[in-house]
Amino acid sequence: MSDLYDSQRQMRNMRKAAMQRGVVAILDVGTSKISCLVLRFDGAPPLEEEGEIGSLAGQSGFRVIGAATTRSRGVKFGEICAMAETERAIRTALQGAQKMASIRVDHVIACFAGAAPRSYGLDAQLPLEGEAVTEEDVARVLAACDVPDYGPGREVLHAQPVNFALDHRSGLSDPRGQLGNALSVDLHMLTVDGAAVQHLAHCIRRCDLELAGIASSAYVSGISSLVEDEQELGAACIDLGGGTTGVSVFIKKHMIFSDAVRMGGDHVTSDISMGLQIPMANAERIKTFYGGVHATGVDDREMIEIGGDTGDFEHDRRTASRAEVIGIMRPRVEEILEDVRARLDAAGFDHLPSQQIVLTGGGSQIPGLDGLASKILGQQVRLGRPLRVHGLPQAATGPGFASVVGLSLFAAHPQDEWWDFDIPADGYPQRSLKRAVKWFRDNW
Repeated sequence: MSDLYDSQRQMRNMRKAAMQRGVVAILDVGTSKISCLVLRFDGAPPLEEEGEIGSLAGQSGFRVIGAATTRSRGVKFGEICAMAETERAIRTALQGAQKMASIRVDHVIACFAGAAPRSYGLDAQLPLEGEAVTEEDVARVLAACDVPDYGPGREVLHAQPVNFALDHRSGLSDPRGQLGNALSVDLHMLTVDGAAVQHLAHCIRRCDLELAGIASSAYVSGISSLVEDEQELGAACIDLGGGTTGVSVFIKKHMIFSDAVRMGGDHVTSDISMGLQIPMANAERIKTFYGGVHATGVDDREMIEIGGDTGDFEHDRRTASRAEVIGIMRPRVEEILEDVRARLDAAGFDHLPSQQIVLTGGGSQIPGLDGLASKILGQQVRLGRPLRVHGLPQAATGPGFASVVGLSLFAAHPQDEWWDFDIPADGYPQRSLKRAVKWFRDNW
């Protein structure tokens, strides 16, 4: 546990070094695309002057000076399965962004989806003798959390204090300097499959870059797609990617639960490819231009040239009705949403004061998806786009860029994590396992 703690601290120090140099690369390694932004930290002016709004956009303090995107290769279900191919794709995206920025970047902050995330809610209490809370007290109460035995081969990706309480006053975001007799903390810990993290870190090192931070895509998508009120009052962000669908739940501006469904837009494409017996590239084009989840009478009559590539002219000039395409897509989209519903139920999402659901990610652009989602997930569903940030090219403002924009905001303003405090070296008890949601049900 403590070696992980040390490696996270090293990354934090590298992030500080990158901030001092003023530039950092932001990399979203997805199943269908790899996006890279180059940020310059120059205390960019507030966006209000330009009539743009967003919870963090105004005070972000950075400008996007380079952006590039390339088709992902060697990634399945959000996890790297072919190192050399992924490395080539990362280099392509990085070189494109560096060229646009006319600057070389050494430090990168990356995010990835999938890797079987598991959420834990931990808590601890510390007596204080009526003194003011110091940084050391915070470190001691974090060290007192009962860390579950989360199993071999897993790594802690995020460990964030989401709520402090002093005596009977709960909901404190920073207790330092306040007086009290007992300090308690609720900590949200997210573990992932360790191999997925190591593969990504190794791949980035092979591209001659220093890894200055790593985050979960589902978490950073929530940062960029949920507005301030939603993050405060309670909301879920559903990030429909190519290979995985990320789920994150926020309240009081903190993520308190995360999970992933191992299905996404690519599965819809492959259903179309198999159903119509056409290549994946044709299926992707048909999904993008003619896809949907709700068929009307008109769709029976709208015929689509689906083509083929056998070279047999008669065979290749095939058509399918739009209703047929929708009939293939809808069951898979329903399956993904029902799986998401099951994850939210397991998280106790119904107990939050607000149950807003925001759909984002490239897969959220299927026409009619919000209507279908509100039937399956609950009434309050909206489609989310990432916040506007300085210098972001128009082409990178769609929902498919929610995670890379969120990662930029995360890089500029990371939330406190466990490893930001000097926790005593022996402070890693491995005792009881407390499941994710009981404590926020009790506390909020």
